[in-house]
Amino acid sequence: MDVAANSAKTFRVFWIWIGVLVLLDQLTKALAIHYLKQNHPVAILPGFFNLCYVENQGAAWGILHGRQIFLVTFSLVTLGFLFWKRFSLFGQLRGGTFIFALLIAGILGNLIDRIWVGHVVDFLDFHYQQKHFPAFNVADSAICIATFLMIFAQWGLDRRDAREPAHASL
Repeated sequence: MDVAANSAKTFRVFWIWIGVLVLLDQLTKALAIHYLKQNHPVAILPGFFNLCYVENQGAAWGILHGRQIFLVTFSLVTLGFLFWKRFSLFGQLRGGTFIFALLIAGILGNLIDRIWVGHVVDFLDFHYQQKHFPAFNVADSAICIATFLMIFAQWGLDRRDAREPAHASL
């Protein structure tokens, strides 16, 4: 396969991943609104995992609560930065296109909520006894998974580069 065809395929796969993840995020949030908003949490694994409805007016762990304009602006600037620096950030990483798609999908999923609903809908609630991890959603999961994959991919790239002998310049 030539470079142009491979690039076109990668481009299509990138947008398909984003579309699927944003759709999954928005669908699960719509289901949470429909089935959980007016109800008590649903225990899936009693004592460990519930489905619940939470309106998050802030970012992760509720920080910047009520600052929707800032969070929308920050999301848009972050999207712009990621697209601008995509080759230097993700180009050499193993799975870089997938990692990039996860980040973009996660940011878009929560951005859609902030713009159309005024808050982010969270519904995945992990806990132990009375200690709850902050509720989150599919978009948050995509961002976290992308972050961990990027760390490990960069670590692998750094290890590979350290093993390769430095080429002496002539």
